[in-house]
Amino acid sequence: MPVVTGDHYFTAEPTTAARPREVEFSAGGRDYTLASASGVFSANRLDPGTAVLLRKADLPAHDTTGPLLDIGCGFGPITCVLAASAPAATVWAVDVNERARELTAANAARVGAADRVRVVAPDDLPADVTFAQIWSNPPIHIGKGELHGLLQRWLPRLTPDGVAWLVVARHLGGDSLHRWLIEQGWQVERHASQKGFRVLRVTR
Repeated sequence: MPVVTGDHYFTAEPTTAARPREVEFSAGGRDYTLASASGVFSANRLDPGTAVLLRKADLPAHDTTGPLLDIGCGFGPITCVLAASAPAATVWAVDVNERARELTAANAARVGAADRVRVVAPDDLPADVTFAQIWSNPPIHIGKGELHGLLQRWLPRLTPDGVAWLVVARHLGGDSLHRWLIEQGWQVERHASQKGFRVLRVTR
């Protein structure tokens, strides 16, 4: 993972200059141009894993009402695609990185979803909210223990019939994470594989 003057994308308050830029991509039949900046995850382009996730997972239907959750939202590409795909749903976007949260909020406004996107730090998400869908390109580089802790924190917030969509690079432990989730009692399907990434569909 590239390191920019000591800041990681999971740094709570990046100290690097923001250096704004824009990232363009297409998903779900729509083109997006989102604001980004240095000091957040994959600041210069849509991350390849995120691209595979948005291409291969089943985006929410137009009539989905949610709530939906994006774990580790970065500058907000997954959040914005979810909000655009499901115009009746509320999307919660969680990230420890303050700059990422600011960008996600700004990008939600860009796609006309500011009133339906709730961008919060992890500890600020109300404990009583459960989710019809959880989406994440999880931060593998925080380490296996921290990653497992993150998933153990959020996956139990799925509704009984909810679904979580995760993307993990095979060479970074996608198959071992699949096995670990099964050991934790989750139903896990390898929904797709593309460009070295596994897209996992996780249900109760």
